[in-house]
Amino acid sequence: MKRKYYKTGELSKIYKLGRDSIKYYEKLGLLNPVRDTNSYRMYTIKDICNLNLIRELRSLDFSMQRIKEYLQNRNVKSTKNMLKEEIELIEKKVDELNCHKKSLEKRLASIDGCIEHTTFNRIELLYMNKRKALTGDSNVRFDENVDYLIQKLSEKFEDKFYVLGNSNFGAVFNSDSISNNIFNIYKNTFYLLDDNATNYNFILDEGYYVTYTYKGDYKQYLQIFDMLYKFIEVNQYTILGDPIEIYKIDVYETSIEDEYVTQVQIPVKLLSDLSI
Repeated sequence: MKRKYYKTGELSKIYKLGRDSIKYYEKLGLLNPVRDTNSYRMYTIKDICNLNLIRELRSLDFSMQRIKEYLQNRNVKSTKNMLKEEIELIEKKVDELNCHKKSLEKRLASIDGCIEHTTFNRIELLYMNKRKALTGDSNVRFDENVDYLIQKLSEKFEDKFYVLGNSNFGAVFNSDSISNNIFNIYKNTFYLLDDNATNYNFILDEGYYVTYTYKGDYKQYLQIFDMLYKFIEVNQYTILGDPIEIYKIDVYETSIEDEYVTQVQIPVKLLSDLSI
């Protein structure tokens, strides 16, 4: 003989729901238990059916109001409409997951490329195409490291990028502060976008950059900038703007400071008769 009623504890165990959640659904009118002779709540087969539907629809992020509307007016027509809505939501989630997967693959490749193909501890003159970016706070200062600033940037544009394994974060130094050996004042923090991006608010200009890529903590700034500025002076380049740095591998990828990879870039203009 089929059971007609189920106790709160049984529902809680079967559906891995807290009693408060079950009472909340009851308060919304989605569950309608009867009371036994001891005043215990007893849930019917209809309540079981509703819980199954609630669990499925909540997994697809349907609002409780939308679920309530459906359960209170459930027929073949409304069920067909709900199924169509579910399909649309699933397709959206699939698209989002595929996008996330591509992002993960891209970031994994960027880590591999950084480790395998980067020239460390050598000054290089590189030509960079125009780079589009998103930028957050301007004229910012932090007394420990730049990772706090990166976190603020990621929160501001949380729907645009992921933090883990992302080698597209960077910051623009304040040249005046650098001249006074102060390396924790930044004009901007930024996140580099793909070339075809249309939603951006910051650009790193196309041109030549004197670059230096190093491993380890950020406190090497003094020696690195001294070396880069002497190189620029010796080669009679003209500095065109503030130095920037790109965090290829940092605290988000590793807790081992010696594995950090940072690239400093200074935009320069070459002598007109210089050929490369």
